[in-house]
Amino acid sequence: MHATTQRSLLPLLLLFVVAGCDRGNGVHNIDDDRLVHADRDTANWLTYGRTHNEQRFSPLNQIDEGNIDRLGLVWSRELGTTRGLEATPLVVDGVIYTTGSWSVVYAIDARTGDVLWSYDPQVPRARARIFCCDAVNRGVAIYRGKVYVGTLDGRLVALDAASGARVWEVLTVDSLKPYSSTGAPRIANGLVLIGNGGAEMGVRGYVTAYDAERGTLVWRTFTVPGDPSLGFESEAMRVAAATWKGRWWEGGGGGTPWDAIVYDPERRP
Repeated sequence: MHATTQRSLLPLLLLFVVAGCDRGNGVHNIDDDRLVHADRDTANWLTYGRTHNEQRFSPLNQIDEGNIDRLGLVWSRELGTTRGLEATPLVVDGVIYTTGSWSVVYAIDARTGDVLWSYDPQVPRARARIFCCDAVNRGVAIYRGKVYVGTLDGRLVALDAASGARVWEVLTVDSLKPYSSTGAPRIANGLVLIGNGGAEMGVRGYVTAYDAERGTLVWRTFTVPGDPSLGFESEAMRVAAATWKGRWWEGGGGGTPWDAIVYDPERRP
């Protein structure tokens, strides 16, 4: 969608989200149990696709074809950019957590539209030349008092949900290669999962899991095989490599999971 169109739709999107808000104890109470049972929570939108299976279905039924003509604008909020806006806002107890261009994070009062805090990770603008689809970001994850964002230049940042102060930050990519990160992080059993983009620029894709509290790397899974002379990270990569031809690793191999990461809590170890 064109950036101008997205910008005009954002106030309308925020208006509809407000309908299910109610202030409470906030992000500190968002744990694994609440995320697993997010489908029972009709007052909030706790994760990127609303639930772990990411169907994005809202059970709210107060707005229908019989009364939609009576809806009016409550408030709107400009995010000060002419670049693309692609985030799915999360809502917890009357606070909207979303992102704008250049991975800037906002906490917004759902009733008034006032910005409670914002955080700018200061992504180097010169890296825009390696982004395929503008300086966009698809949103944040929330868990146990923190807000997590993946930055365009490949960092994963944890913020204090109450103040927006940075708690920890890790670099998830090789910054000498044309990686980028535009997807929303996902929470999975105490871990923060983040992928990356850049397949069209010749990099190799992978998903990384970090400890949500400390930011330490727990595991990394590549999505395509690498250089056979260096060995394979797993049996799956060895089997996959047998199906590839030529010197694919010289072009990176692609397979970057820039978004669409889904967690199945019923199949966790």
